[in-house]
Parts: sequence; structure tokens; C-alpha cells
Amino acid sequence: MSSFLEFFREAAAVADAEVRKLRRDPTELLSRAVQPVLWLAVFGQVFSQVRGIPTGDLRYLDFMTPGILAQSILFSAIFYGIAIIWERDLGIVHKLLVTPAHRSALVFGKAIAAGLRGLVQAAVVYLVAILLQVHIRWEPLPMLTVAAGVFVGSCIFSTFSLFIACIVKTRERFMGIGQVLTMPLFFASSALYPVQLMPGWLQALATVNPLTYLVDALRGSMIVGGTSVHALGTSFGVMLLVFALLLALASKLYPGLAR
Repeated sequence: MSSFLEFFREAAAVADAEVRKLRRDPTELLSRAVQPVLWLAVFGQVFSQVRGIPTGDLRYLDFMTPGILAQSILFSAIFYGIAIIWERDLGIVHKLLVTPAHRSALVFGKAIAAGLRGLVQAAVVYLVAILLQVHIRWEPLPMLTVAAGVFVGSCIFSTFSLFIACIVKTRERFMGIGQVLTMPLFFASSALYPVQLMPGWLQALATVNPLTYLVDALRGSMIVGGTSVHALGTSFGVMLLVFALLLALASKLYPGLAR
């Protein structure tokens, strides 16, 4: 039990340091908020006039809002790894690695910080959705489910980002790979259209894409009349399994980032 508590104490210390950095310079959050605003206010308004996308009884803007929230989480968290490379160059990673802290606690702490950032992103998307008169569910349980989904999704993609950073080890390579990965993850999900509209090979990719399960959980909990393809337990189970796998891989590779 003591080692368990020590692990979370170490992770909380790392998360606290990350949040302090964000409080000192919140401009990144503001810049990241521009993209979901544009997607909802421009893309969503235009495609709401298109009748060719089967969304059931939902307006297209309502249908896509959970997908844009998931996209915001993905795009914000997937470049989290570049900050780790900066920390390596500044010598911060070396200092962390000489501490007795568990390597997995260091990675987990950064994932927690990313989850907190994701909740701020969610607040921005909710605000824009209110202004655009999206039909949002305000019951406590659905809102807690959305918050949990946003938090876990941020943990997944920030840890995935750190995993990639540990492999490529340079900012230039990371930026290229990050851009290559984000769009396939986004478009091979149900963020903008139902999975049923995809060709067979793309549906196969969507079934192993964690973003699909995040969007599914958000759509069923966030929007009035929104429905989920998978049960909430299934979606969260898949996401937690992916996070656990990425946490183990990133923790194993994290010491190698310093070399």
C-alpha cells in the first residue's frame, strides 16, 4: 500500500509542476481553442445544410460537436511529446531520471496534467456549443461521463505522444510524424460521419482507433438524443486498456529519451 501511495504522490508532483507551467503561460490553451471554434462555427454551420450524412434525428452540428471535442483533445495532446524533447534539451529530463521516482510515475504524472488541460479544452467547446445552440445534456451523470472521457482520452494521446517522442528524439522528426498521425486518427473515426459510411477497410481501422471509442462515449453522453454504438463500459474499457499499454511502453522507453 505504501508503494502504491508513493507512486501517486510522485505522479501528483509531476502533474503539479506541469500545471504550474500552464498557469504561468496560458497562451497555449488560448491558441488551441481557436481550432475547435473554427470547426464548429464554420465547418459545422456549413455542413449542417448538407442532408447527405445520415445522423438520424440529430442536426449535423449536434452530431459533430462531440467529434470536434474529441478532435480538440487529440490535436492538443498529440503534440505534448515535443515539450518532452524541449525538456530533454534543457536538462530537465536528466534531473527527473536521477530522482528515485518510478519511471511510470513520471509518465503518469504528465498524463494527468494532459487530462487537466483537456478539461479546459472541453470547457471551451461547451461554451462555443452553447453559443451555437447545440442541444447539450446538462444532467450531472452525463456531464461527469464526458469529463471522464475527456480526461482518459487526453491521457491516451499525450502518452502516445510521449511514446513517439522517446522513439524519434528530435523535434523535427516529431513534428513530421505528429502531423502524419493526427489526420488518419481523426478521419478514421466517427468524429465527422458515422462509421457505416466508411469503406470496409476504413471501418476496420476505425474499430482499432481509440478516438472512435472516445467519440462514441462523448456522443452518447453529451448531446440530447445522441446515441452510442458501443456500451459505455466497452468504450471506457478499450480506452483504459490502450492507456495502460501505452503507459507501460512509454515508461520503458522514457529513460532512453535522455540519451
